[in-house]
Amino acid sequence: MTEVITAPNPVVLPKVSAGQVLGWMRRNGGLVVAAAVVALVLAWAVAPSVFAGRDPLTGVPAQKLRAPSAAHWFGTDNLGRDLYTRVVHGAGLSLSATVFAVLLGLVAGSLLGLVSGAAGGAVDTVLMRVVDVLLSIPDLLVALAMITVLGLGTRNVAIAVGISLIAKFARVMRSEVLRVRRAPYVEAALASGVRWHTVLFRHVLRNAYGPVAALAAVDFGMAVLFVASLSFLGYGAVPPTPEWGSLVSDGRGYLAIAWWMTTLPGLVIVVLVLSTQRISRALQKDGLR
Repeated sequence: MTEVITAPNPVVLPKVSAGQVLGWMRRNGGLVVAAAVVALVLAWAVAPSVFAGRDPLTGVPAQKLRAPSAAHWFGTDNLGRDLYTRVVHGAGLSLSATVFAVLLGLVAGSLLGLVSGAAGGAVDTVLMRVVDVLLSIPDLLVALAMITVLGLGTRNVAIAVGISLIAKFARVMRSEVLRVRRAPYVEAALASGVRWHTVLFRHVLRNAYGPVAALAAVDFGMAVLFVASLSFLGYGAVPPTPEWGSLVSDGRGYLAIAWWMTTLPGLVIVVLVLSTQRISRALQKDGLR
């Protein structure tokens, strides 16, 4: 007798009309604007020359300290360099340092929390006491201490900021591991003879990453501020390389006559941080946990 194999029924996705899309965008206008801001800044970082064709390092002395205009959207600095061009080209360096810092904190903190929650006992006690000490110190102060040890440079700034974020991720991951490891499916997997490390990565970690991922979205905006702050203090890239924090710092001596040198780069940082915070709230609301 020949066995007849029938193909499974295809999955039919619901049709979404243009009106429904526009309605969703009207209801979530803030989220749409925040996503557009983040997308624009990411595009700056990936292809700065597309958005700003001038040389960010070369200025025209005759055009120094020009106010914002159609020719120079953000004005010019004290050396006649186009400030908008320097902000756009500085996005790549600032965001790459921020992404590296968040990934370092996410990976190292998650592994620390996973080991602490899974091992328990003395291991958990020692690791969490270290985390408690780090959490008792402001993150920026931890980053400052690390950059003092590591030295100057954008890479060291990213490492210092990443280290300052480890404790938060470790604490959240540990609490989620303690919650998930008592779930019935984890106990059933252990009772069936599955190795503990397999259960840990296949079941526990898989079901505990949600709040940690949401925390990464929240901390991204804070990491932008920390990287810019350390760059503002002179620990970042060596001049004349454009970096957002150093651009704000360069305008401190010209606030009375050229407010745009500090205000406009700072405004870009603020808008990006607020946009990432809005997106992170949406992720938490939609249940990324």
